[in-house]
Amino acid sequence: MAEKLFAEFPPVSTEQWEEVIIKDLKGADYEKKLVWKTQEGFSVRPYYRAENLDGIKHLGVEAGCFPFVRGTKNNNDWLIRQDYCACECGYAEANAQAVDGLKKGVTSVGFCIDGKKAISVAEMETLLKDIDVTAVEVNFTGCCCAAVETITSFLTVAKAKGATAENLKASFDYDPLRALNQTGAFCSDKSMDKLKEVIEAAKDYPRVRVIGVEAYAFNDAGSNISQELGFGLAMGSEYINKLMELGLSADDAARRIKFTFSVGSTYFMEIAKFRAARMLWANVVKAYGSERECCQKMKIHAVTSTWNLTVYDPYVNMLRGTTEAMSATIAGVDSLEVLPFDYAFRKPNEFSNRIARNVQSILKEEAHFDKVIDPAAGSYFIENLTQSISETSWKLFQDVENMGGYVEAFKAGYIQNAIKETSVARDKKIETRREIILGSNQYPNFTEVIDKDVTLEVVTRKPAPEVSGAMIGAPLEKYRGAQPFEALRFATDKSDKKPVAYMVTYGNLAMCRARAQFACNFFAVAGFKVVDNNRFSSVAEGVEAALAAKADIIVACSSDEEYAEGVPQIAELVGDKAIVVVAGDPACKDELMAKGVENFISVKSNVLETLKGYQAKLGIK
Repeated sequence: MAEKLFAEFPPVSTEQWEEVIIKDLKGADYEKKLVWKTQEGFSVRPYYRAENLDGIKHLGVEAGCFPFVRGTKNNNDWLIRQDYCACECGYAEANAQAVDGLKKGVTSVGFCIDGKKAISVAEMETLLKDIDVTAVEVNFTGCCCAAVETITSFLTVAKAKGATAENLKASFDYDPLRALNQTGAFCSDKSMDKLKEVIEAAKDYPRVRVIGVEAYAFNDAGSNISQELGFGLAMGSEYINKLMELGLSADDAARRIKFTFSVGSTYFMEIAKFRAARMLWANVVKAYGSERECCQKMKIHAVTSTWNLTVYDPYVNMLRGTTEAMSATIAGVDSLEVLPFDYAFRKPNEFSNRIARNVQSILKEEAHFDKVIDPAAGSYFIENLTQSISETSWKLFQDVENMGGYVEAFKAGYIQNAIKETSVARDKKIETRREIILGSNQYPNFTEVIDKDVTLEVVTRKPAPEVSGAMIGAPLEKYRGAQPFEALRFATDKSDKKPVAYMVTYGNLAMCRARAQFACNFFAVAGFKVVDNNRFSSVAEGVEAALAAKADIIVACSSDEEYAEGVPQIAELVGDKAIVVVAGDPACKDELMAKGVENFISVKSNVLETLKGYQAKLGIK
């Protein structure tokens, strides 16, 4: 007989929970304090209960069953992928790196190629030397106008190696819309018409995917999760629609498409995104007239987000990659690439590649993430996130379809403008530290000196290209969220100055310490040397020590009550020998400003613009 746990405890209603919460808030606004307003446009409650599952239609579906919200297979295994650049180092070197990776845990290799140049059979033999294509998935990225020739060469070599129609797994990311996203123009006028030729080149190999949907490009431009998913679905829909115009069935088109999504840092949201993606795509394919469930399954490759990577404090990227990998694997992706921690600023080395591989190996071999299918299923929170992301993404997808499809929406600027609106809002949150990028806009490594391999080009955000005569729409602007702060600190690092920000702490111990810690973090973000102190016995003692240390910036750190008298004294003692800054937004601010005190930093400050201002005052460009 089953025993009900906690049966001796009386049930607690939602109303009772709410009464206690409202009481604890002591009059504070419930919505502002406890409800999270996501970038995707929906609200997340502070807690969820069983009743919040009412009305969610995708519940109760088993893994491997339509609409595949719980996964497309009967296990949670995934392929550990690592990509190697053949277009820079050559085919022999790329092969050597791939073979080495396969010995160390990789189960799926990717080759980045120059897609405008066909790979000959001889070159393909070099690239695939000592790789068992019957046991390892092989992927090619960067496929463009020479895709058909490259596919043909691969299949010729694979067949010679003993590959059959059933045991050959591979993918080619022929993706004309990727070029449109990146440059604002197609590679050629025939790019979309060539979709059918690409599929026919691999027609005898059912497990070879030849069309890529590179949805991660939206994340690279600062999109939110719903935009990445909604616009990614629209790209896939555009391909199916075009292929059906060219005479293929929905099933024949869909089973050749592979999606590549980013996986970002919003842990639970990313889990929900992949669950929603499978569900929405299955419905899209079915709506096109698909009759075979196997063709309605979305094939998903995930890659950790480049938008989140940082140049400063780069080892934190290892932690980002780990949590992102956890989200993707819990959500049941088919394959995953964890980018090396130094990917953003140099060619990854053996150490960074090994760490990236081992993140996934640990998740499999030690954390056993591959043993449980869809462990998030039934979670009140994640099921609701899945539903919310589905709804917001579907709305964007429908908007694009109503405009005539992806190309027409891109021509009209709808997609670019939507993403730009989101990225501008995200940038503002980063500038004001309402969105934290660890080591960049908050909690920097105070003593870090930038890696000698980094150049100004790496940390500087380039303006979006202007539309030229050849373009049919403005390209998406690729950047990293940390770049403005990296450029800020880089300017200090490369200048011949090392400004000193000195904390003059006095008065109330708790307040002066809290404000000193805040101010140290604030100025260290720009690469300034910060000097903290426990507490001076007087304002005069603190100023004397600061001037002796040749401080460029002297920061008053105390309580609001003590600022009214102390700050004017500091300003008088310092004179024009240094810049006086007040840590906080005191009630006496107007009074202090009337006495000539101009500089204040607080949680309300735009950190980026404020620090740029201090750099300008100190002659740092």
